Amino acid sequence: MIKVSKKGNRVWVTFIQDKPAVVKGSWNDWKEEELKPRKVGYYSITKVLKPGEYEFGYLVDGKWVVEEDLPKVGTVFGSQNSLLKL
Repeated sequence: MIKVSKKGNRVWVTFIQDKPAVVKGSWNDWKEEELKPRKVGYYSITKVLKPGEYEFGYLVDGKWVVEEDLPKVGTVFGSQNSLLKL
């Protein structure tokens, strides 16, 4: 799940998973960013991004996971990424 909040020309995006995970995305050349534990069964990280389009996904239990509620785009690896439009 993600939550989006806009302020001026910046957008706060919170990435949320119910298991330990890392998020990887096109905003930082696909570097892993660990979601931090917030509550029991709840992990998140908030990023401040500029308006635009970003591809991303999560590594959860060693598997690539995408957001169910966002559009998907195919990759050269035969998998899919979530497409976040801000």
